[in-house]
Amino acid sequence: MAPSSVVVTIENPKSISLVEVNDLNSPGAFSDKNKAANPKRFTKVLLLKAQRTLGCIPWLANSLFTTVASVKKRIALSDERDEEPKYRGKLYRFIRAFLAISVVALFIEIFAYFNHWHLNLVNPWEVQSLLQWTYMAWISFRADYIAPTLATLTTFCIVLFLIQSVDRLVLCLGCFWMKFRKIKPIINEDASDPEDGSYFPMVLVQIPMCNEKEVFAQSIGAVCQLDWPKDRILVQVLDDSDDEILQQMIRNECLSWKEKGVNIIYRHRFIRTGYKAGNLKSAMACDYVQDYEFVAIFDADFTPNPDFLKLTVPHFKGKPDVGLVQARWTFVNKDENLLTRLQNINLCFHFEVEQQVNGHYLNFFGFNGTAGVWRIKALEESGGWLERTTVEDMDIAVRAHLCGWKFIYVNDVRVLCELPESYEAYKKQQHRWHSGPMQLFRLCLPSILTSKISAWKKANMIFLFFLLRKLILPFYSFTLFCIILPLTMFIPEAELPPWVICYVPIVMSILNILPAPKSFPFLMPYLLFENTMSVTKFNAMVSGLFQLGSAYEWVVTKKTGRSSESDLLAFAERESKNMNEEKISRRLSESGLELLGKIKEHEEVPKKKKANKIYRKELALAFLLLTAAARSLLSAQGIHFYYLLFQGLTFLIVGLDLIGEQVS
Repeated sequence: MAPSSVVVTIENPKSISLVEVNDLNSPGAFSDKNKAANPKRFTKVLLLKAQRTLGCIPWLANSLFTTVASVKKRIALSDERDEEPKYRGKLYRFIRAFLAISVVALFIEIFAYFNHWHLNLVNPWEVQSLLQWTYMAWISFRADYIAPTLATLTTFCIVLFLIQSVDRLVLCLGCFWMKFRKIKPIINEDASDPEDGSYFPMVLVQIPMCNEKEVFAQSIGAVCQLDWPKDRILVQVLDDSDDEILQQMIRNECLSWKEKGVNIIYRHRFIRTGYKAGNLKSAMACDYVQDYEFVAIFDADFTPNPDFLKLTVPHFKGKPDVGLVQARWTFVNKDENLLTRLQNINLCFHFEVEQQVNGHYLNFFGFNGTAGVWRIKALEESGGWLERTTVEDMDIAVRAHLCGWKFIYVNDVRVLCELPESYEAYKKQQHRWHSGPMQLFRLCLPSILTSKISAWKKANMIFLFFLLRKLILPFYSFTLFCIILPLTMFIPEAELPPWVICYVPIVMSILNILPAPKSFPFLMPYLLFENTMSVTKFNAMVSGLFQLGSAYEWVVTKKTGRSSESDLLAFAERESKNMNEEKISRRLSESGLELLGKIKEHEEVPKKKKANKIYRKELALAFLLLTAAARSLLSAQGIHFYYLLFQGLTFLIVGLDLIGEQVS
């Protein structure tokens, strides 16, 4: 047999017989067959791919048709009176005027482009037409007078942008170092001994709420099942609801847990002043509060694990200068829609990086208003809860820090809550979160300057905590990417460099998304959406800084009451449904039957959902950026065109309220 031959013999000749290949290197019969089959196989693959592509066309057409129909219906049903006055203020009029001027300028540039007017290279004395001379005069005027001013403003915003980027990079490096060295808050050994009598200090737990029908039962149920001696804990349900039926439902829930041995008190204010701060201040004025050493606070949509107090309270042991222990938030509905996914990216960076780094290196961070434990002595020495701003949590944190109290952030302790699922709720929440700090900065600046803390801590609080992260960030983000960038398309003498538009923002977005690595596919939507939110944050910052009317508005963030899939919530829901009639009949006798009828009537009436609406400010910016994108296309500015196009489309999607919860 030839040396290049291969013989394979199979014992069962009935199924497979001898196969002989005479030459491995020479093309044989199989090669000829493959050559003959390859064109057919290739044709089949192409036809299959074409079929799949054609199959997608009806789906895309149907999706486009549905979207266009939804947009037309939403615009037709929109009512300008439904929009709050602050969204139709001076900023909106400015954007509309800017848009009108941009559209006129675009038509002029298109006319000049198709007539081949390159008049910036022509001698003025050679121009014959009056129209050409006017256009050339405009080019000369913008180059000599407008461009230098715009370039100065651009440079200023770029410097702010770089400073804020460096701050974010330093925070990420600090977080990386903590992860690398496995640095975390440590509990003293004697604080973890259950046999020690001081292991279980007296703890007051407060649940402030206002018209929280969807979530009150699950929050009360979670707090009432905290693993802590029953005689050393008191739960205060601080109800500011204005619905009498809801008040009775919450009161019944409290009575139900009281019958199970929980030390719980229901409190309702007849005069609701000061919003959440007024509610907490009223509760802390009770005489029995002086018997308690610590107070834990949970908003109505927060459901702590039973071991929450055992993981947080021991951090105070042996550390008399620690005034606050803050836990991390985690979200039950972070994958509900695109809006909640983008919020999750932002808040993961806030907790994982900002809070953790500031807590370790500075012993100071902004209290998140919930999922935290305060030493009551720290609250009292800092002046208690004040009603002067809409960010009472940040207010008390700043005042406590100025009094010398230290804060501890525990990233390993997580409390479940939910994110706003509609853009309307998220927009109102962000307005309060960005206007309140500016109110507080105006009020606290004299106290910061005259306080006894170190100069480094004063500088950190003024320049980093307030100015850089609360004022400069929304200012440069809106000014640079929503005003200056489209303006430079019509004034090319002051062009923005590509690294400002693309490279640095992408790097910063990657750093932001690192604490939530599963969200990496949403990198570009996150970058575009953050720039879109800059208009809301800028408007809120200005209203807070200059004490405008909208700065004092407090709107309770809408909750959906989504289950955390825990036994606790299932139990609370089951108790609420099965025992409601029995509880009311037993406690209230004949009046209970009347109340029961009201509750049934209240539950049977279908509540009309608020419809999605359009946001004119975002829509105006969308058309402004798309107009600038068309102008950049004439100048063949590749990266500027793509950025303006996609950013304009993002503003359009947000302006039509096509992000987040959709209501039919």
